[in-house]
Amino acid sequence: VQLVESGGGLVQAGGSLRLSCTGSGRSFSSYVMGWFRQAPGKEREFVANINWKADAMYYADSVKGRFTISRDNTKNTVYLQMQNLEPEDTAVYFCVADLWAMGVGPNEYDYWGQGTQVTVSS
Repeated sequence: VQLVESGGGLVQAGGSLRLSCTGSGRSFSSYVMGWFRQAPGKEREFVANINWKADAMYYADSVKGRFTISRDNTKNTVYLQMQNLEPEDTAVYFCVADLWAMGVGPNEYDYWGQGTQVTVSS
């Protein structure tokens, strides 16, 4: 599975962005999809994930209530709608995929996109 993210950019605090991640290859709908992020000087951290049926989603406490993950298997795409953004959300956001993982550890996910930069100004 190859993953390509888009939708990053510069936004003011309180604003919104929607990230997209499109996967190539067969059986996209079979994969757990998720998002991680990495800020300068910090480790990669879990943001959210969604199972293949889109009936189970998990969020990091830091984004709960502000971010929403969703997927459209007909388009091989997963989305991360980000609202009420804060400067602390500034990071490179990575799309991830795995057949089994539903955890928060980056090592659990086999496939990673190249990342897209999100910068939130105060």
